[in-house]
Amino acid sequence: MLRDNFNDLFYFIVVARERSFTRAAAKLGLSQSALSHSIRGLEERLKIRLLTRTTRSVAPTQAGEFLINSIAPRFADIENELIMLSNMSENIAGNIRITLGEHALQSTVWPALKPFLQTYPDVHVELVIDNTLTDIVSGRFDAGVRLGEQVARDMVAVRIGPDWRMVVVGSPDYFSRYGKPQTPHDLQNHNCINLRLPTLGGLYAWEFSKNGQQLRVKVEGQLTFTNLSSRLDAALSGMGLAFVPEDCVKQDIADGKLLTALDEWCEPFPGYYLYYPSRRQHTPAFARLIETLRYHP
Repeated sequence: MLRDNFNDLFYFIVVARERSFTRAAAKLGLSQSALSHSIRGLEERLKIRLLTRTTRSVAPTQAGEFLINSIAPRFADIENELIMLSNMSENIAGNIRITLGEHALQSTVWPALKPFLQTYPDVHVELVIDNTLTDIVSGRFDAGVRLGEQVARDMVAVRIGPDWRMVVVGSPDYFSRYGKPQTPHDLQNHNCINLRLPTLGGLYAWEFSKNGQQLRVKVEGQLTFTNLSSRLDAALSGMGLAFVPEDCVKQDIADGKLLTALDEWCEPFPGYYLYYPSRRQHTPAFARLIETLRYHP
C-alpha cells in the first residue's frame, strides 16, 4: 500500500497547493481525469476525504491539511537530497528565494550578495521585499532575514550583520523653527513622519531605551509612509522628524543636511539574522550563501 501511495501523495500536494485540478494537471503533465482518479484512489485507500471540491475551487479538508503538514516537508527533504547528489560535482547551482525588508537588503544582504552572484553565475536568487513577518514555510521561501528578536524559536538563525540603532532626525530648518525634543514624550508635540506596519495595519510606535528603561511613543504628524526612502526624503525636505536606521542617514548627518535628537535614548540592538527551518537539508548553493552572509565581527 505504501509504495502505491507515493505518486498519489505527491499529486495530492500539488493539487492542494495549486487549489485547482486544472493548474495541477498542467504542472504535472497529466490529464485532469488521470489526476482526479489518482486522488480518489488515495482517498479510498485512506478511507477519508482529503479535498473539498466545488465547481470553482479545491481546498484541503482538515485531514488534508494534516497530511500536507506531515508529508510535504519530507518530500522537500528528499528533493533537496537529490539536488545535493546532482551537485556533488562541485557545480554550485540552483534557485534560492529569500524574504526580507528594505533596510536589510540595502544595508546587509545586497553588498555581500553581489560578489556571491558574480562568483556563482548558475545560482539564481529571488529577493522578495516584504516588511511583514512572513511565514517562510507556507510562502515556500528558503530563508528570511529579520531582526534577531523577531525570529521564531523553531528556526535556525545565523547572524549576518552588526549591531545598529535607530535615530531621530530632522532638517536644520525644522529644528530652528520648532526646537529639539528633550525627552521621547516631547515627540507628541512635534510633526513626526509615521511608518505604517503592513503586518497589522497599525502605526509603528517609536521605541527608545536608556539605562534599562524602555519607552514606546505613539507619534503623530501630517505624513505616513510604508517605505523608508520616502520618510528620508520627507525629513530632508524639512517636513518633520523621522525615526530611521542610523546607517541610512550617516552621510546626510556628516553633510549637515540632517541633525539628530534624543541620542541618549537611541541605544544599539542586535542586527539582522538569516533564518530557515531547522529540518531543511541545505543545497550546496544555499550552504555557500549562508557562509557568505555569516557575520564575522
